[in-house]
Amino acid sequence: MDGASGHRSTNAPAMRVPHVRFEPIDLGRWAIWSATALLFAVLPLVFHKGFAITLLSQMGIMIVFALAYNMIFGQGGMLSFGHAVYSGLGAFFAIHALNWVGEGRLWLPVSLIPLVGGVFGAVFGVLFGYVTTKKAGTPFAMITLGIGELVFAASLMFPGFFGGEGGISTNRVVGEPFLGITFGPAIEVYYLIAIWCFASMVAMYAFSHTPLGRISNAVRDNPERAEFIGYSAQHVRFLVIVASAFFCGIAGGLSAINFEIVSAENVSTARSGGVLVAAFIGGAGFFFGPILGAVIFIFFAVALSDYTSAWQFYLGAFFVLMVMYAPGGVASLIAMNLRVMRHGLLGRLAGPYGALALAGAVLLVGIIAVVEMSYQLTLNFASGSQLRLFGRDVDASSWQAWTIASALVVAGGLAFEAARRRFARTWDAVQATIEARSGAGATT
Repeated sequence: MDGASGHRSTNAPAMRVPHVRFEPIDLGRWAIWSATALLFAVLPLVFHKGFAITLLSQMGIMIVFALAYNMIFGQGGMLSFGHAVYSGLGAFFAIHALNWVGEGRLWLPVSLIPLVGGVFGAVFGVLFGYVTTKKAGTPFAMITLGIGELVFAASLMFPGFFGGEGGISTNRVVGEPFLGITFGPAIEVYYLIAIWCFASMVAMYAFSHTPLGRISNAVRDNPERAEFIGYSAQHVRFLVIVASAFFCGIAGGLSAINFEIVSAENVSTARSGGVLVAAFIGGAGFFFGPILGAVIFIFFAVALSDYTSAWQFYLGAFFVLMVMYAPGGVASLIAMNLRVMRHGLLGRLAGPYGALALAGAVLLVGIIAVVEMSYQLTLNFASGSQLRLFGRDVDASSWQAWTIASALVVAGGLAFEAARRRFARTWDAVQATIEARSGAGATT
């Protein structure tokens, strides 16, 4: 430098040394995703019976659907009552593509059929998203409900494409086998679903960390501020819906392969309500929340429905309890307890948790007995009053059975309330200890 003028000397050419920064490998994230992939691979080896494979396949499809829904619900703050439109229409196009493959009119591997559903799901995301995102909040929810009813009605009005009330059926064993894979056995379909499910999970997680995913969180929390810094809230919502519709269509394509039939039920309000319940139960505020919710929902809808006609009652009761006492979902409960564990205070909750679980079990047994006997005397009255309950034959019309069930409900309810109050006091004390430690750490 020239000391008098402050200008750079011409004898020393300017050179810019590049600043190279290496990001450390996030071993925790790699470990979680590797464990997830390993879990998908070994689950059918542990649960190898036919019903278990079917259950796992449906869980995989529901995981994709619930995560796709949560892209607009949890991450984008858009409550939709008609999101099954995208998965259902994607399923219809996928099953038609599968039939065209079987007829020789289209060359496409069966393993790529879900991509057809994804593409057409995104196409309808563009069409319907343009209309729905003109409004936000409650008007948006009402518009999605109207579009869902419109598409459901259309599925019955145009049987040439939708197949009427019977739907469209197919045969997934088409084309030449690849490496001996025909997708006839359920285990081969499961692994196809698992691969697509894992790939979709990774893609949606990556999306949540993109600029669009981040700004969708900002639009959810404060759309006015997002507009102020130059982003169009409507355009952001529109793009998120298109991305969500794409993955919903993939779920629909997987469903078409798995069940080999698509009907009007695939675009029904009941299907839209189901994915909303799954996302909320699991925890819409967490990425892994809808995964847990999908597993829980399929457990109620598929596994529990094989044992009782009252599965919808139990699902509804569970949903109401989650809304009242854990609005953050199952994921929030796990996160809060992990926080307690990190501070080494989980042992203080062992006793209250045990008392709560024991009282809850007594109350649950009583409630199940009352519900099952009520269902037997009303909906299943044609088969008599005898039913199998907890491994024993019970006469639903006997006063002894009702007395025992009522006593369990009363005793379990009183014990549960006492245990809940004790647990609440201990929990508050533990949280106060954590806050005190955090405050002390911050001041030092």
